[in-house]
Amino acid sequence: MADEIKSVIKEIEKEMERAIQAMEVDFQAIRTGRASPALVERIPVEYYGAQVPLQQLATITVPEAQVIMIKPFDPTTLKTIEKAISASDVKLVPNNDGKVIRLNIPPLTEERRRDIVKLVHKRLEEAKVAIRNHRREGMEMLKALEAEERITEDEHKRGKQELENLTHRFTARADELGARKEREIMEM
Repeated sequence: MADEIKSVIKEIEKEMERAIQAMEVDFQAIRTGRASPALVERIPVEYYGAQVPLQQLATITVPEAQVIMIKPFDPTTLKTIEKAISASDVKLVPNNDGKVIRLNIPPLTEERRRDIVKLVHKRLEEAKVAIRNHRREGMEMLKALEAEERITEDEHKRGKQELENLTHRFTARADELGARKEREIMEM
């Protein structure tokens, strides 16, 4: 395979990997009924006029399976953090004892689990669309290389097949991650 094709494949593979990683990060923030720091660490908090992720302002721990504990580095930010959590879409009620904030994770209802699974499917589909868009970019790059006569028609076909294989591999990986997250959500 020509070096030009290898570099196209390598570049597209990196982009597809980024799409999978972005989906995994999103999945970490989706509630499963268990406490996880990922549920709250990216909540934006107003700090001296700027929006800062909560993880930069506090230590986030899970002392029990159903509790998230947030200990601010600066105790004066306690109220601001509490307000940001209340305003966020995590739908958890912060309990402020003056030193730390505790978030109790209630068990998920069947209906809420189904809603969360729909969210997982939506995010999964977004990742697959991103993967297919990267495949299309790769196809266009190969077509341009052939038009510039830097690769032959046969090399172009082999490159296209390689892109298809890459796409199938990443799509299958996304499906597997989505199925795993769905099982995690649906288990009681």
